[in-house]
Amino acid sequence: MQQILILGGGFAGLWSAAGAARLLDQRGIAPVKIRVTLVNRDDWHCIRVRNYEPGLHDVRVPLADVLEPIGVDRIIGDITEIDLAARQVACDMGRERKTLTYDRLVLAIGSTLLRPPIPGLVEHGFDIDTYGAAERLQAHIAALATRPHAPGRYTAIVVGGGLTGIECATEMIAMLRAASAEAGGEAARVILADHSARVGASMGDGACTVVETALGALGIEARGGVSVAAVTPQGLVLAMGETIPAATVVWCAGMRANALTEILPFKRDRLGRITVDKFLKVEGHADIFAAGDCADAAVDDSHRSVMSCQHARPMGRLTGHNVVADLIGEPMLPLQIGWYTTILDLGAWGAVYTEGWGRQVVATAEKAKQTKMLINRERIYPPRSRNRAEILAAAAPTIQAPPPKFTVERN
Repeated sequence: MQQILILGGGFAGLWSAAGAARLLDQRGIAPVKIRVTLVNRDDWHCIRVRNYEPGLHDVRVPLADVLEPIGVDRIIGDITEIDLAARQVACDMGRERKTLTYDRLVLAIGSTLLRPPIPGLVEHGFDIDTYGAAERLQAHIAALATRPHAPGRYTAIVVGGGLTGIECATEMIAMLRAASAEAGGEAARVILADHSARVGASMGDGACTVVETALGALGIEARGGVSVAAVTPQGLVLAMGETIPAATVVWCAGMRANALTEILPFKRDRLGRITVDKFLKVEGHADIFAAGDCADAAVDDSHRSVMSCQHARPMGRLTGHNVVADLIGEPMLPLQIGWYTTILDLGAWGAVYTEGWGRQVVATAEKAKQTKMLINRERIYPPRSRNRAEILAAAAPTIQAPPPKFTVERN
């Protein structure tokens, strides 16, 4: 029996497993000949991009609901070592350590929040990088009323003016206001801080102007040119010596590929992502593929993949197809994604929708919000019907159509 081993149960890993199962099913290849196994740290496929939202009840999907109907095995554990020469992966399963072998390996181990060695950041800061971290943050906000009255009790500072930080801040103001209302209506305050001179600068001038309008309407303070010196129980200390009282400091500044990539002898980019060819195969390694946030791939003739479910999902479906095709001697399919959109949630104000790598604004406010909610709550979810045919159909190695087109708005 040959073994396809997939590491990671996020967008790229889940869809790699489904894509592999789909081609095996089409070719009538039984599990006794080729087995697909997915390894993940827990039982969940997490819709990580929703961790900034106030309700977390529906941001996890049981992996079993998707993998069991299509005949993919699951192993719950942490990967501790990958032996390329022996084609083995060491997995810590808590009470036991297991060695897994493979004929083809798919690395879909994702990314993690970049945490610089700032004093107090780990001890006193919060983040929304994982479900557990988001849950901890929301529990903290709910418990603010039990804390003694002090400056900054209902002040939150979100550090990082990129997409994650903006979405976190624009929802945070509503969460803080709701929490303070229950405690007597103490004023809530959110500061969105970034090292760049302009918060949201990476979005381009058009979208950045929309973001600034939304922040102003929501009463969120934007502070550019900020350098953090320390995080304390009382708030944030800036490099210039200023201390901002805040009971809540949320770190959203920077991402990097999973640290496992650093122990592997592969070519990597500045974010630690493994360089792959047009078939998602790791350069120089015939038996290893990579997809999603841990992979650096060309998506067209001039652009590389981004750390986003927008790219992780099609990369995963294609990788699953290609790993089986490679194993059984069929032609592989090249990755080609011919469109790019950015849809940024802006809390109660709405959203901003851009198209193209230049991020041209085509919709804002409620119109863009409707599309954002459609994507966040429906389109990026796998089928939860436990219907084998439906799951396999969704794993077709094609690039799904982009969200609906809009007429360009003239502001």
